Amino acid sequence: MPRIAVVLGSTRHGRFGDKPAGWVVSQLAARGDLDVELIDLRDHPLPLFDGAPPAYTGRDYPTEDIARFARRIDAADGFVLLTPEYNHGYPAVLKNAMDHTFVEWQRKPVAFVGWGNVGGARAIEQLRLVAVEFEMAPLRHAVHVLPEMLLAARDAPAESANSIFAPLQPKLVRLADDLAWWADALAVARTVAAAA
Repeated sequence: MPRIAVVLGSTRHGRFGDKPAGWVVSQLAARGDLDVELIDLRDHPLPLFDGAPPAYTGRDYPTEDIARFARRIDAADGFVLLTPEYNHGYPAVLKNAMDHTFVEWQRKPVAFVGWGNVGGARAIEQLRLVAVEFEMAPLRHAVHVLPEMLLAARDAPAESANSIFAPLQPKLVRLADDLAWWADALAVARTVAAAA
């Protein structure tokens, strides 16, 4: 069963991301064919990246905090990056966390759930480019939470938020189906490559 890390890419005070994170994690876990883990960047307060490029240093981590984050990323077979759109882009905290690592992301699929004025589409498009540079496989299907739904979910009690996201369920199912396929396929490919 592929292990999927759902990465909550905002640490902002009063963030909206907890609501889509709860929905995504619960829906993916309910499928039964994915082992799902939430990685909240609030749990990994990393310093601004200023070290040697991780593409060259591999798994040689300068601090235990970075190593702990990297181990969680390394353990995953695929990812769902959850991102708001801030000023037409994704949060700096997400890029900073990714920049502290490299090999942990390689040859793994990544899908996206975004929110904001255009459902986080601009942030997601930028993250697709970053994913390619990390030698990941960014998937086509994404989930976009538009402002009307965002406001309704933001103002709803936590236990009601999942029902507000229900119209997006078919999109999340398609995303998860693709992610499961790619995670399985690339896990086999990584195993074959490691044995060669």
